[in-house]
Amino acid sequence: QVQLVESGGGLVQAGGSLRLSCTASGRTYAMGWFRQAPGKEREFVATITRGGGTTVYADSVKGRFTISRDNAKNTVYLQMNSLKPEDTAVYYCPAQTTLRLGVLPERGYEYDSWGQGTQVTVSS
Repeated sequence: QVQLVESGGGLVQAGGSLRLSCTASGRTYAMGWFRQAPGKEREFVATITRGGGTTVYADSVKGRFTISRDNAKNTVYLQMNSLKPEDTAVYYCPAQTTLRLGVLPERGYEYDSWGQGTQVTVSS
């Protein structure tokens, strides 16, 4: 099974930036980012095709976050700018490890492997 390891989380002031990374131990197809704040359900943040040519974002992060990937490094990134306190959450990186046709996955069950998460805290 492909293992995923996230990094790059931390504490940042509102308006600041962070870049998250997620490195996979093997080949992946679509990859994404989800987050879960305390007391809330996990929510979709962004996803990207293997080729990187197509991305989808949650409305709450559109225009502030950018997902990208480097397949040579088996790594997906999430550049987060203009951070807000409501962005505080544990961020998780999932991946599809089998090729599936259709639209990019925005639901957690559409992914095959998940990382352990990295904490992002935005102070006001």
